[in-house]
Amino acid sequence: MRASRLVSILLLLQARGHRTAAEIADELEVSVRTVYRDIGALAESGVPIYAERGPGGGVRLVDGYRTRLTGLTTDEAEALFLSGVPGPAAELGLGTVVTAARLKVLAALPPELRTRAGRVAERFHLDAPGWWQQADPVPCLGELANAVWETRSVHVRYRRGDRVERRPLDPLGLVLKGGVWYLVALSKGEPRTFRVSRVEAVEVGDRFERPSGFDLAGFWTASTARFEAETPSVAITIRVDPAALPSLERAIGRAAAATLVAPNRPDPDGWLRVRFQHDSLEAAFHDLLPRLRTVEVLAPAELREMFAAAGQTLAERYGVQATRSSTPRRPAIS
Repeated sequence: MRASRLVSILLLLQARGHRTAAEIADELEVSVRTVYRDIGALAESGVPIYAERGPGGGVRLVDGYRTRLTGLTTDEAEALFLSGVPGPAAELGLGTVVTAARLKVLAALPPELRTRAGRVAERFHLDAPGWWQQADPVPCLGELANAVWETRSVHVRYRRGDRVERRPLDPLGLVLKGGVWYLVALSKGEPRTFRVSRVEAVEVGDRFERPSGFDLAGFWTASTARFEAETPSVAITIRVDPAALPSLERAIGRAAAATLVAPNRPDPDGWLRVRFQHDSLEAAFHDLLPRLRTVEVLAPAELREMFAAAGQTLAERYGVQATRSSTPRRPAIS
């Protein structure tokens, strides 16, 4: 661990110039005292590192001292720094590993590529979960990740509904989908998917033989497509303001959405009639509810009744009596 930290300090200074001991400690998640000890160890090993006191001071390497990797193009450097997912990496226990790897690459880049890679990291960030979405607690994720890396079987306590089952699994991979972690593992010889938040305990066993040629991405694509095809759905028909159609597609998913019933014949008020499949009436109600001013449900009748009942409840609760003469202010659509 210390050897890795010494290399990280060296590459941090090489990539970013001088840094204070406090900044280095914060970057590597150690104490300032540990940083000073590591700097002393680097100096004793012959690394030309020194510290300056006072304003503008800090820890530096002698100008010109560096190691170099070669072969990265501009596009490759930018892609590497665009693909970082610090949140999920930290959940896997790989936060410091990812940081060290990025530092190594950044330190090895020529100045012009280093500037562009840094610019990408400053301007793009991936935040997987949706708004107001509570992240699943995944206390066993780190243990499962280690089992995946080391190709070791596990026995897990897996919660399914009201009961907890003990399952022997051969972990093949982990998938992050919409902010939720899933484990793909062999169960009774067949690859299956398990929600990591339902794993309550893990016992790691012996190594197992990973199936030759198993394609995690390919399995996930096929299994999700099969899940979506087999999941019961309901046909929804609505009228929608054309300006709100992009927002609607984002809410219900472009793949599920927007088959125009009469593509070339909008209603007299300019609104379009759209038909799509949704998971359930309840899910459709919650997705369409924030769009009351730009969407009108036409079918099925049960969904129209749900909106009518919700409107009546709101009117009674807030003591508002709707009139046809009142014209609601149209919200901005982005």
